[in-house]
Amino acid sequence: MPLKRSEKTTMPVREALARAHDFEEVNEGYSGFHAEFEAERCLRCQDPVCVNGCPVSVPIPEFIHAVKVGDMAGAAKILRSANPLPAICGRVCPQESQCEAECSMTLRFNPVAIGHLERYVADWERSQPPSVSAKLTRKEKIAVIGAGPSGLVCAGELARLGYPVTIYEALHAPGGVLRYGIPEFRLPKEVLDWEIGLLKAMGVEIICNVIIGKTITLDELLNKLGYSAVFIGTGAGLPQFLGIPGENLNGVMSANEFLTRVNLMKGYDADADTPVHVGKTVAVIGAGNTAMDAVRTAMRMGAERAMIVYRRSQKEMGARVEEYHHAMEEGVEMNWLTNPLEIIDDGEGWVSGLRCQKMELGEPDSSGRARPIPIEGSEFVLPAENVILAIGTTPNPLLTRTTAGLSVNKKGCVLADEKTGLTSKALVYAGGDAVTGAATVILAAGAGKRAAHAVHEELAKRTAQ
Repeated sequence: MPLKRSEKTTMPVREALARAHDFEEVNEGYSGFHAEFEAERCLRCQDPVCVNGCPVSVPIPEFIHAVKVGDMAGAAKILRSANPLPAICGRVCPQESQCEAECSMTLRFNPVAIGHLERYVADWERSQPPSVSAKLTRKEKIAVIGAGPSGLVCAGELARLGYPVTIYEALHAPGGVLRYGIPEFRLPKEVLDWEIGLLKAMGVEIICNVIIGKTITLDELLNKLGYSAVFIGTGAGLPQFLGIPGENLNGVMSANEFLTRVNLMKGYDADADTPVHVGKTVAVIGAGNTAMDAVRTAMRMGAERAMIVYRRSQKEMGARVEEYHHAMEEGVEMNWLTNPLEIIDDGEGWVSGLRCQKMELGEPDSSGRARPIPIEGSEFVLPAENVILAIGTTPNPLLTRTTAGLSVNKKGCVLADEKTGLTSKALVYAGGDAVTGAATVILAAGAGKRAAHAVHEELAKRTAQ
């Protein structure tokens, strides 16, 4: 099919029936021809509003123009100057609702495929010798709690500004939700490891298996270990449940547990310490990106029937359109306007089904989405051997409960200034899901970047006094 200037250049993908049964990456990436053709669609507007839609303010027209003229080294340098994780963000960020939504091309045509081009440049950079090195010129050392997207970006930006940074990570490998939450078929771990490797080359130290609030307290980082400032990027890893009968049955898991055991702990391997049992029929409750990741992972783990169960309609789903289309191509079933009422016991403590009720949509509720209303007499049972709940997460309260003077809201999220990330404790900053609740990778990255500059400004001010 010939390419058209009015249409976004389609991302090549692997064939659906083949990819649905392995963990190889679904998107294949642009060829050089695709990338140059797409880059030529950029108008290089005098007022590049696309940049306003990017939480880390990537100079989008500049890096795309570099691609257009074949200056890949220049494009990579421009990207990395604004975003320490371009190979990751180019894969998992919802560009369609951020930078691409602001693209001036949308006035008449499809937007420029900014995310696809970002991935292309970052993947080219991965094929080259590392171009970064440690240039630590500041004497003040900074501690970062959590090696997820906000923590990694904050650490990378601080290292670029010359600060020695140590990241403390609770799990046995860095990456946070990028490692335990996003499946290999969307974000290969070799890509994540490469990005983390560049941060280490910049001088960032990462210490795993340390739980701040248990192994060490936050106050000890400041008062005992001599850190000049601390950034909290602990994410939102505490899963939520529905509170319906049967949630304690064998075969019921949160999406957080399911994806962590598969992605981080090799639960797909029968010889692993915690192998994951996946039956022939799996129901995933929810319709966000995590739900799509879970249901597509279940299919790759051997489920013959993998289903989404969601009480609203497709219009209200939180998942990216791309992930929804990929799931449909792979054979995932969608049960819209379906509300779970009870997880059914098979008599031996295992799941045998999910009792549901059909819904209809009413007026918008406090979330701004149409409120689901039960339809009387519409109850039915979906057969299921596993039920996976993907209905949201909240921050783990361990750190906040062990840190005096650190204010949180009623949901347990750390209270922090929106522009600087400064918390209620002096020289303690926070960002990402620990502050906002579960959100996107790029929003967390933006918070980490803003906090890094706020730390730099505060320490520079104190040095000048």
